[in-house]
Amino acid sequence: MSNRHLARSIAMQSLFEWDFRSWPKSRLDEIARQNISEFGVGINEENFIDQLIKGVIENLPKIDKIITKYAPQWPLDQITVVDRNILRLGIYEMAFNQKEIPPKVAINEAIELAKNYGGPASGKFVNGVLGAYYNDLKKNNPQIDKS
Repeated sequence: MSNRHLARSIAMQSLFEWDFRSWPKSRLDEIARQNISEFGVGINEENFIDQLIKGVIENLPKIDKIITKYAPQWPLDQITVVDRNILRLGIYEMAFNQKEIPPKVAINEAIELAKNYGGPASGKFVNGVLGAYYNDLKKNNPQIDKS
C-alpha cells in the first residue's frame, strides 16, 4: 500500500469516527493522532492526512451539497457513514485540491477505499456519484485532466 493511499485510509477512518460518534470538530486532531499511531507507524504523510481532514471540514457544507446533488435518491443521513466520508474525501480532492491530485486519481482512490471499507455495493455507489460529478466538472472545464 502506498503512503498516500494509507494516508487517505487514515483520514477516512478519522472522519468516520468523528462522524459516527457525532463528536465536535475539535476532537478531529486527537482522533487523527490516535489513528496515525495505530495504523500508520512510520508513515511520512502526516501533513497530507491533516490537509485532507482539514480540507474536508473547512468545506463540509459545500461538499455535502455536492453529495446531495449527485446522489439525489439518497438523503445524506441515509448514506452509510463509511460511504459518506469516502465521498467527502473524494469530492474534497476533486473540487478543492485539483492542483495536487488529478480528479481521476481521486476517484480511483475513493473507489479503492469503498471496496476495502464499505459494503458490497459501496464501490459502485462511490464510482457513480464521483463519476457524475467528474462529468460535470469536465463539461465546465475541458482542460481538467490536462494540468
